Amino acid sequence: MRVPFAEVVQFNPKPVKGALADAMEVSFVPMAAVEAGSGRMDTSTVRQFAEVRKGFTYFADGDVLFAKITPCMENGKSAVAKGLRNGVGFGSTEFHVLRPGERIDARFLYHFVAGASFRREAAHHMTGAVGQKRVPVDFLRQAEIPLPSLQEQSQVVAEIETQFSRLDQAVTNLQRVKANLRRYVSGVLSEAVSGALTASSKADWQTVTVADVGDVLLGRRRAPEYATSAHLRSYLRVANIKDDFIAFDDLESMRFDDRHLERYELAPGDILVSEGQSPEKLGQSAIFRGHSQPLCFQSTLHRFRANPALTSPEFAQIVFRSHVRSGVFRKLGSITTNIGHLTLEKFKVAPFPLPPLGEQRQIVAEVERRLSIARGVEAQVEANLKRAQSLRQAVLDKAFAVEA
Repeated sequence: MRVPFAEVVQFNPKPVKGALADAMEVSFVPMAAVEAGSGRMDTSTVRQFAEVRKGFTYFADGDVLFAKITPCMENGKSAVAKGLRNGVGFGSTEFHVLRPGERIDARFLYHFVAGASFRREAAHHMTGAVGQKRVPVDFLRQAEIPLPSLQEQSQVVAEIETQFSRLDQAVTNLQRVKANLRRYVSGVLSEAVSGALTASSKADWQTVTVADVGDVLLGRRRAPEYATSAHLRSYLRVANIKDDFIAFDDLESMRFDDRHLERYELAPGDILVSEGQSPEKLGQSAIFRGHSQPLCFQSTLHRFRANPALTSPEFAQIVFRSHVRSGVFRKLGSITTNIGHLTLEKFKVAPFPLPPLGEQRQIVAEVERRLSIARGVEAQVEANLKRAQSLRQAVLDKAFAVEA
């Protein structure tokens, strides 16, 4: 049997007038406190009722929170409220609150609305402008939900959560493998720049600066754009540079005259190093290996072009990645109000371990061999994480299809 939500759920209830004193402590739950896809909710933040009585959404223990705005809804931000201070919470106005009636179990309701099938249907009924679309409460009122007996609901929930517990344990193990892989990569890079990979005595190594082994240039500053200009060129910026990877799917354009092109056009083998912006991006780098169209680079990036002191840009990239993980770049840079900067002057004088050319080749080959193995394992881990997410949805689909 399926029934409309309106028969078994109260929507966005209000607190009983006068039931909450101004000084009463309540849990405060912003959207960020609800984890996407897991049903976990952080209720540790506490406010007084007087601080949140206006401009926030009220709920109580046992209510189901369901994000109504894009992309939070599509990402599965929903949870059963529990463990609230004094049993009461207030939070983001972008939550719909579903209060289960006597005929429906809160966990049963939560698992149903958390399912991908229900969220896809809700997405089709969203209203509003692009980027600000929301699920209307009228859709929820009319949406139908399977309604077996409370005993059967309890059995369904128990089976879902047994399966989820097993999947969660598997995901925890996979995340542990990912963390170990990150440590392994950091260890390989550290050994590479210390001489440990080649059992070197380092007697022939030098410590020079970045500017000693390559030409360094900061990208062009933003310039007025002319849509009809023949000199508009696509360029790379911090957002395009990941750890040892360049994303070409979000290119922007600005004016580069002929004199700018000569200076700022990228050549295969150039290394792009993030000047900063967010602290975690400071010093991140990747080798440019060419593209289907000519590309330039903007002033949030340093371009490093290796000179004959290096066998290839790959060795410099190993050094730069090691400097990110060991904190060398972060120490040279500056962090202000969560904005990171690695100036051109600081980047140029960053220390650069320089072994003989033959040893550089050995190091590059050994690093690539080891990191290739790590990439293979990581790909398997990512595939299994995606599979685990698919299995969660399969469990929900099966559970509620049976009850339909």
